Amino acid sequence: MSGPAGDRPGAAETPILGALRGHRVYARRWVFLLVLSLLSCSNATLWLSFAPVADRIVQYFHLSTEQINWLSLVYLAVSIPFGVVAIWVLDFVGLRWATILCAWLNFAGSVIRSLYCMDIGTQDPFAFLMGGQSLCALAQTLVIFSPAKLAALWFPEHQRATANMIGTMSNPLGILVANLLSPALVKKEEDIPLMLGIYIIPAGLACLLATACLWESVPPTPPSAGAACSTSEKFLDGLKLLVRNKAYVILAVCFGGGIGVFSSFSALLEQVLCVKGYSNVSQLQGQTVALAVICSLFGLFGFSVAPVAMELAVECSFPVGEGAAAGLIFVLGQAEGVLIMVLLTALTVRRAEPSFSTCQDGQGPLDWKVSVLLMAGLCTLFTCFLVFFFHTPYRRLEAEASASPSIQEDVCPAVEDHTPHLAAMPEALRWDPMTPSTDAAGSSGAAHS
Repeated sequence: MSGPAGDRPGAAETPILGALRGHRVYARRWVFLLVLSLLSCSNATLWLSFAPVADRIVQYFHLSTEQINWLSLVYLAVSIPFGVVAIWVLDFVGLRWATILCAWLNFAGSVIRSLYCMDIGTQDPFAFLMGGQSLCALAQTLVIFSPAKLAALWFPEHQRATANMIGTMSNPLGILVANLLSPALVKKEEDIPLMLGIYIIPAGLACLLATACLWESVPPTPPSAGAACSTSEKFLDGLKLLVRNKAYVILAVCFGGGIGVFSSFSALLEQVLCVKGYSNVSQLQGQTVALAVICSLFGLFGFSVAPVAMELAVECSFPVGEGAAAGLIFVLGQAEGVLIMVLLTALTVRRAEPSFSTCQDGQGPLDWKVSVLLMAGLCTLFTCFLVFFFHTPYRRLEAEASASPSIQEDVCPAVEDHTPHLAAMPEALRWDPMTPSTDAAGSSGAAHS
């Protein structure tokens, strides 16, 4: 557990004390990663559980297509004001309590969404659906950029990218699950209560694990020099540094735009496809393979850049806290997503000519040609701008590299004078302070002198 600032690992300690204490990893870091990944996956399934079967949701609850869109759009809208609060919670309240709060919000939201189907006598299903989605949206702000924080605090340098990748990719995995599971469960309108109930199960499991299995926000001993210096900037000072960091701003705008495009595409996909004859299982006449390849490539490259971008955000903004570095990009991405989604829907027009439309919302089919072309243009613009203008040093890696020689300069010379054959060994193995030895005592005195 973390104590006062002066007792925290890495706080105002001398190089020789850092060498004596060393860095350590704990097996329970994988439990934390598992809980966070399950929670992120569950939250993503709740976000897009309605979108793949939007036409049947419209008929079952007697809602409009615009109301169904808002069940997805609320995730983006809520995350803009509350995302900044979530950044503060992550950096200063702690990763454990932020994750537990997120788990309970996610579970409560999943339950509230299904209350209308429990025959409690209400006449307004949209209030329950929107209320539940809003709580899940609040939970998303706490979980979506937590992987970067978890990787920095609990994992050593050679595992940080892997941990960040696992935690970050669990969110798109949830999107994939929702797009496959919702159409598979909802064959007819009467299956919608079953779908809502199924999505409660992973949310409840994540809530139970988070409450019972997470004991502390930071490990007793940091796994790396970077973890010892985590969140070294004050909250507002950190935000100011981020805004003034040219490389970070470019990354935030470009990758945030990618988040916005992908969020809009995921939420509107079923409405775009049904106009051309797609069903919820996505079967366009004669182009099934092309559809599968295009969507797979879009997901492959879109998802794979996410953990890389989160790591870059932390590297180019160090020593700003990981929550702030990753979180501000996410908040900006959600803001761009709202604008893009509103713009895409505004550019659609009703089709007058006959079509193969399988849309079951009771209205004429929409023409999405201009909207899809705009989305492709935005993807191209953001990509080119990032490639040509984003350049940054890896500040966290440089800080860790500069910390190691300082320890060696103080400790190694005295050890090497007495035991030259240990010079090639790793620093942690050159001197064991628990072994009584006149050489060890002499080297300690030389180091302190």
